Amino acid sequence: MASDKGVAEWTSKIREFGFCYVDGCPVSPEKTQELLERIAFIRPTHYGGFYDFTADLSSKDTAYTSLALQAHTDTTYFSDPAGLQMFHLLSHTDGSGGESLLVDGFAAAKILEKEAPSSFKVLSQKPIRTHSSGNEGVSIEPLIFEPVFKSAGESLYRIRWNPSDRATMDSWLDDKSLEDWYEAAWRWSEILRRPSVEYWEQLRPGRPLGAFT
Repeated sequence: MASDKGVAEWTSKIREFGFCYVDGCPVSPEKTQELLERIAFIRPTHYGGFYDFTADLSSKDTAYTSLALQAHTDTTYFSDPAGLQMFHLLSHTDGSGGESLLVDGFAAAKILEKEAPSSFKVLSQKPIRTHSSGNEGVSIEPLIFEPVFKSAGESLYRIRWNPSDRATMDSWLDDKSLEDWYEAAWRWSEILRRPSVEYWEQLRPGRPLGAFT
């Protein structure tokens, strides 16, 4: 990572595969931040800029618990959600579990479009309210509510999917539209749990993961 050539190789692999590990990173927040800043600046949020945490509920967020999280995208409540993130397990002693799950969302979306085109259409057209709340002084919503799938022409370029961040459904969704949306969401959730689109890996100290999210 000391050379621009190394960074170029790293970022090209992230672009090609959606994620890439870096071996040999010193196990500290400071060195992890330094590594991440070899790509770009770190965008500050209500969590801060770079941050490290444990399951202590210091923030009212599922990431600060020991709960297993289903496949999701982060910051659906931002107008411009996170695009590239890094995860580095700094310590995991006397514990069990904690495997990380990555999902090829674009491959999953193609499966949905093929198997249930009407459901793909619903998730591409119906805007969904999302929000971040629960922490004192924090209430965040995007400027414009977006559907799960966002395309430019025929090209899908963004997926927003995090049931934990979903707010109440809009009143303009009548009973039939609401039923159609939940059926589409159920089909989508089922595909996301298929082994063919899942990748499980136990992160370990010294081997951070950079990934599109």
